[in-house]
Amino acid sequence: MSTAETVRDGAVREGSAQDGAAREGFAHDGSVHDGAVAVREQTPARLAAAPWHADPYVRALHAGQGPLFLRRADGWMLPLDVERWCADADAADRTVLRRCQSPILDIGCGPGRLVAALALHGHPCLGIDVNQAAVARTVRAGGPALCRSVFEPLPGEGRWGTALLIDGNIGIGGDPRALLTRVAQLMAPEGLLIVEAAAADVDERVRVRVDDGRGDVGTAFPWARVGSRALLHHAHAVGWNPVEQWTARDRGFVSLRRTPPLPRSSAER
Repeated sequence: MSTAETVRDGAVREGSAQDGAAREGFAHDGSVHDGAVAVREQTPARLAAAPWHADPYVRALHAGQGPLFLRRADGWMLPLDVERWCADADAADRTVLRRCQSPILDIGCGPGRLVAALALHGHPCLGIDVNQAAVARTVRAGGPALCRSVFEPLPGEGRWGTALLIDGNIGIGGDPRALLTRVAQLMAPEGLLIVEAAAADVDERVRVRVDDGRGDVGTAFPWARVGSRALLHHAHAVGWNPVEQWTARDRGFVSLRRTPPLPRSSAER
């Protein structure tokens, strides 16, 4: 592999300068460095993410194509765009990548098209995903990645320049405010968060299963779907301010920064 070597737990070991982003702490050039970051324990966050190890999802990643859906209890199914996820970054993705400030953390990186594109252009970056097959595919594509949940300890906490929640990943954990609060802990003070919102004006928390549309389903897990209006509402509630909104190829994006703390009065000093 050109940039890194996967280990059994899906973490990444050093293989080149690019996968320095899979290691703790930042060097003067903005890359990430320090010791190995293998994660073997089954933490609550890892166990909660187990549905993404379901066979329908893994098989779709190996094949590079669907059909694949998130299925609600009432039978409604949300198509998942596996083919796009497994392809190179497209024109809509590039509108996101142009706005990124290094170093960049891709939360729920999937098969890694964004991390691979960033690494190709020399940006310090890291993808995290709870699925080992997704992490392995990211590494094969040239992007540094770890098999880890966003709710577990991560390299470089408090120092990431940009965090990405793309392809509906604002739904991770089924609680957008909890996720946005956690992401705030990962960011540098002036860090930028870029979120892809649902196309519909929706704000729902549901339990879903990964479904291949042919009778093979995974176990149920919590998810959320959030349109732009609801995203801005949740973001404001936990201290994020909108920077920009844009649409590309019928996909909607919002960038956000943390609300700066109010200056203390002389009496408080």
